[in-house]
Amino acid sequence: MGEENMEFRYAKREDCGLVLDFIRELAAYEKMSDQVVATPELLEEWIFDKQKAEVVFALEEGREVGFALFFHNFSTFLGRAGIYLEDLFVLPQYRGRGYGKGLLSKLARITVERGCGRLEWCCLDWNTPSIEFYKSLGAVPLEEWTIYRLTGETLHAMAEYQQ
Repeated sequence: MGEENMEFRYAKREDCGLVLDFIRELAAYEKMSDQVVATPELLEEWIFDKQKAEVVFALEEGREVGFALFFHNFSTFLGRAGIYLEDLFVLPQYRGRGYGKGLLSKLARITVERGCGRLEWCCLDWNTPSIEFYKSLGAVPLEEWTIYRLTGETLHAMAEYQQ
């Protein structure tokens, strides 16, 4: 299926259960199902009430077959916002039909239309099929960067730190 024939739609408030279904499918693929604590209510609060993320679905004959969850970040060097792709997932039975590339193309258009300076995302080191796919599109790995994270108890401890 060519990108010009693909249909996309933004998630609506009533799609929170569907968004969570895609998140769970992705977590299972990444062998991280035990880490999913999101609920439809949490997604509704953070995506729609607080407007901290957006979701675009790829459709085949009106059925959601893939999704991308993204939000704005900011580049001080560029002096403008960018888009950070948190999750991209296409249902296994719909892979190889161009939906992954179509979703990335859609996000690139959103990035350009909004005047953002870049589109970026992370990929697990062991996910060779995705890495090869991203490289085939011209995406460049930032090998000189390492992501650091504070969560749970360490996040709370840092929040309570006082000099």
